[in-house]
Amino acid sequence: MTAAARRAAIGFLLLPVGYHSAPVVAQSAPDIVVTGRGLDERPGDRTADVVTIDAERIGANASDRLESVLADVAGLQQFRRSDSRSANPTSQGLSLRGIGGNASSRALLVLDGVPQADPFGGWVPFPAYATDRIGSIRVTRGGGSGYFGPGALAGTIELDSVDPRERGAVLGSVAYGSRDSVDAQLSGTMMSGPGFATVSAAYARGDGFIPTVVENRGAADRPARYEQASGAVRGVIRVAPDTELQANVSAFTDTRERGTAFTQNRSEGADASLRLVGRGAWGFSALAYLQTRAFASQFASVAAGRVSASQTLDQYNTPATGLGARFELVPPVGAGRDLRIGADVRDVEGRTQENFTYVAGAPTRRRIAGGSSRTAGLFADGSMETGALTLTLGGRVDRWRISNGRLDEYTLATGAPLTAASFADRSGTEWTGRAGIAFAPIEPVTLRLSGYRGWRLPTLNELYRPFRVGADAVAANAALDPERLTGVDGGVTIVPAANVSLAATVFWNRLRGAIANVTAGRGPGTFPGVGFVGAGGVYRVRQNLDAIRSTGFEFDARWQGGPVFAIASWSHVDPRVEASGAAAPLDGLRPAQTPLDQLSATLGWHRDSLTASATLRHVARQFEDDQNSRRLAPATTLDGYLAVPITPALAIELRGENVFDERVEAGISGADVVERATPRTVWIGLRLRG
Repeated sequence: MTAAARRAAIGFLLLPVGYHSAPVVAQSAPDIVVTGRGLDERPGDRTADVVTIDAERIGANASDRLESVLADVAGLQQFRRSDSRSANPTSQGLSLRGIGGNASSRALLVLDGVPQADPFGGWVPFPAYATDRIGSIRVTRGGGSGYFGPGALAGTIELDSVDPRERGAVLGSVAYGSRDSVDAQLSGTMMSGPGFATVSAAYARGDGFIPTVVENRGAADRPARYEQASGAVRGVIRVAPDTELQANVSAFTDTRERGTAFTQNRSEGADASLRLVGRGAWGFSALAYLQTRAFASQFASVAAGRVSASQTLDQYNTPATGLGARFELVPPVGAGRDLRIGADVRDVEGRTQENFTYVAGAPTRRRIAGGSSRTAGLFADGSMETGALTLTLGGRVDRWRISNGRLDEYTLATGAPLTAASFADRSGTEWTGRAGIAFAPIEPVTLRLSGYRGWRLPTLNELYRPFRVGADAVAANAALDPERLTGVDGGVTIVPAANVSLAATVFWNRLRGAIANVTAGRGPGTFPGVGFVGAGGVYRVRQNLDAIRSTGFEFDARWQGGPVFAIASWSHVDPRVEASGAAAPLDGLRPAQTPLDQLSATLGWHRDSLTASATLRHVARQFEDDQNSRRLAPATTLDGYLAVPITPALAIELRGENVFDERVEAGISGADVVERATPRTVWIGLRLRG
């Protein structure tokens, strides 16, 4: 098998999710000379467990939301099962391989090279990403901190903006759905000589469903409304024969209610980035970016019998900023070899501002808490292809600093201080990396093995902000240490024919110092850092556990026979907590919100503009809490998608989410009140591909 043929086969393997169609503009068109993409993929990626979702699959999704698209990759999950229409935004962190979470992401999400996690809390603002703007998604399971930087503990999700060669000049959709919902997107690309510009906008709203399940509802419960909008402008221009400049500006706003009075939350943000990419003999990428975020959220206490709700806290503003840069150089090192060297830096700062301790419907106290942190790293990543063998080795060193941490609480009536804590600045150094090997002993088979070490700095939210969910309260911990993960995985990929690919991977991960919300008491009572917790409520403290150990396997398959295609993904993982001291009761238990099995399978038909598909998803039982006392039932859902062309550019779309209205349990409060995720939702609309 020649090296070129082997690369083609492995390239097919790295696209197990999605199907392909002819680009709108031919690849050889002379007037398209820029791509808007970053540097070419690293040859060393062949040693990793990588899944790619292409633009066609992204666009043919029942909910038309990024988090639903990502569910095609089994094992990639949010902290809770709800999506970005009904979930609290702070619960939408991403993770992989069952290493648990506490709403902060343990997988690194990047868009066109820019980290996307909220600078203050580490969660993901999903309404900011209209699916029409995304051209491809690459998910790398397993730690990748050597190349990608801090935060890539469990893996990396790379989003790339749409390439104009893969779309028409105008792309749009509008749909009307259940519960008076509207979903609309519109984007246009203007191409001229050495570049292009894309402008896009998206809007969604709905009356929402009642999150509390029927048997637990009371007069206080009502539908969880939402309204969301985003916009983006992107320009790419050739500034030299092998060099292009990419500029991105985007903004979003997101308002949701959680299903009772005094539970509204609002997220807003704007991002800007510049990236200069050179593809000459000396390849390079120079990136600079700025992120601004504002978050506000209300919290309520629901009376016995759920007859009424009263306000308990108003997190009226949480401003945060992220500022960063990355430079990467690809020197010419000869055929069959690839070398990347570079540096990156990221600064974040933010604070929460809250009114709390309500008396007769009015707040009596105020809290301001926050700080800043910085990570700066140097990295090198190299790979070599020789015959049937691919070798890769990468590493990095990071210097981190946590500073300016404060927690101030005072009475609103007099300004008298209640808490005035200033936390000591801290710093440290982390060494991480990744090594891998891929070997093709015979033509259709590739064996691969990887070992890696990654790390994550605690978020400002974990360090400084106490919070409440219903009757439960969680205290912050300014002394949290970074999380550090060591892991190994091995797998086999088989491409027996041009239209079939199979991939299986086994893995072992150990996350030392895993940050978790550890139960430390039960109400009624007054507890440090949170104050009074009522009867039925649980008091928890953020702590570093000894470790979370996770073992399991992943299986991905793809088949396409003419217009018919099938894709499947299965993750089986058995994580366990290692704990001692105050957290000793958790030893041997499963981390909160980690199912044993996740499965996604799609069967469909795609020819020209006619697309039909059905997607079956299953999530095994999982536990709401660290003590494994609140069990969330397993759930199996079916989604459907149908697009029927009216003209070559216009199609009618019919989409169905959770078609059989399966009860998908997303959370259980201290009063044993169950919250559900999205019920059956049906959409009908039009899609334009001009």
